[in-house]
Amino acid sequence: MLELVAHRGYARRFPENTLAALEGAVAAGARYVEIDVQLTADAVPILFHDRDCRRLCGMPGAIGDYDLAQVAAFGLSWPEGTGAGRAPVPLARVADLAAFLAAHPAVTAFVEIKREAVQRFGAMPVARAVHALLKPVLAQTVPISFSRKALVAARTLWPAIGLVTTRYRDFRARGTASLAPEYHFCDARGLPQRGPLGHQGTTLVVYEIDDAAQARALEARGVRFVETFAFAELTSALKVTGA
Repeated sequence: MLELVAHRGYARRFPENTLAALEGAVAAGARYVEIDVQLTADAVPILFHDRDCRRLCGMPGAIGDYDLAQVAAFGLSWPEGTGAGRAPVPLARVADLAAFLAAHPAVTAFVEIKREAVQRFGAMPVARAVHALLKPVLAQTVPISFSRKALVAARTLWPAIGLVTTRYRDFRARGTASLAPEYHFCDARGLPQRGPLGHQGTTLVVYEIDDAAQARALEARGVRFVETFAFAELTSALKVTGA
């Protein structure tokens, strides 16, 4: 049976990486969510995806160029077609994520440590800052990253980690075997066109999937987890096809 991971929360209907998106995902039945983490200029871990602030906040520069007091004034707009008359939503901190998980003990969060944070602050300082805030709910969290440096650091602090790649074959890159990641998040566009999918001892999670037929085809090849912005819509479509 397929498991769905709510990508940046329920991002199709709520501002991504916010508490509203996480609550919306859980209300729609999500047991797994994925969020992105960067650090503010004063090293506060915050939920944010993009390299710069323009798309999400209409501001110049990167999130790491602003301190927490400045970021607190930012607001994330609602996705097109969903936010008429609704006020922008504030950014969430990793501390807020910890409180959310404590209130939802059945939910697991995949926490992507962004490369931008690692490049600016260093892998171990970022991993330790995030770990310190998530320690009360550590069993509900799995750090994931494109950055192998981040995962080397995270491996010393978490029982499970996940590698993120754009191409399936990159899982075999030098250094992955020593990491022994429990999860591999891979872009659907980087998968081989045919044949079974998966790695022994590692759970494959394929992103970004919003089509039930595509999800079913991946399931037939051995995939058990798919990541989606459209959590409720894909859940409903899969039920129609017999999930």
